[in-house]
Amino acid sequence: MTENHHILVLGGTGKTGRRVARLLPGARVGSRAGTPPFDWTDRATWDAALAGTRAAYLAYYPDITVPWAAEVLGAFAERAASAGVERLVLLSARGLPAAHPAEQAVREAGTGWTILRASWFCQNFSEEFPVVGVRERDELLLPAAPDTVEAFVDADDIADVAAAALTGDGLDGRTLELTSARALSMAESAAELSKATGREIRYREITPNAYAAHLTTEVGLSPEEAGMLAALFRDVLDGRNAAVTDDVTRALGRPARDFTDYAHAAAPAWRPTAPKDRQPGRA
Repeated sequence: MTENHHILVLGGTGKTGRRVARLLPGARVGSRAGTPPFDWTDRATWDAALAGTRAAYLAYYPDITVPWAAEVLGAFAERAASAGVERLVLLSARGLPAAHPAEQAVREAGTGWTILRASWFCQNFSEEFPVVGVRERDELLLPAAPDTVEAFVDADDIADVAAAALTGDGLDGRTLELTSARALSMAESAAELSKATGREIRYREITPNAYAAHLTTEVGLSPEEAGMLAALFRDVLDGRNAAVTDDVTRALGRPARDFTDYAHAAAPAWRPTAPKDRQPGRA
């Protein structure tokens, strides 16, 4: 649709952002390498990115729960309101009070808004750090107990809801909690991955410190980023998001995608790779 060029996607190279951009051909992707460039840490880049923007998707990096996220997102949202942006769609985190100040800052900026509080993404298993252990050792490592239950959500569902919010009027002023229709324990998720790949994938709980060391030595993250992620995963993967919602269905008029379907579609991601092919950093 030609009007998509009025839509700005920030975080457009991440798991949800690139899916949102794919759904909205012609939308502009804000990134440091974009034209014009966009950088959350350089406010001099904001105005050019906002020029001509009607609606924007906000996926904040490094994470919406960091202490400075509310100030940065609030300042950006106010700048967007001044530039005439009509609607902001914010990707947030389900079950984490540390995300609420950033949500409120966006709500108060003066634009229309939709908040998407997402559960842990299914794609974190195939496009994120756990995939390293699965590929090389048939082992799923996370700082969470095997019986911890999570209502995982498919990133494609998040993108579909975001695209609907960016292009329509039915989701304005709503805070949605996005989950699948079926919650699984960590051990059950490993069993689902085993069925999809035809390999025995074991789940193993490790301490946050050990997980941070794993991210540093095997994935290549800095100690600071590894520590932040280990603490974040420890907090969010504690069973607080076990309850499922029907917000995906209410927003889209169809059922949320199931973890089994995701696992079969993503199975090629867990094929072993040579160490030289491993790409450090976030997806």
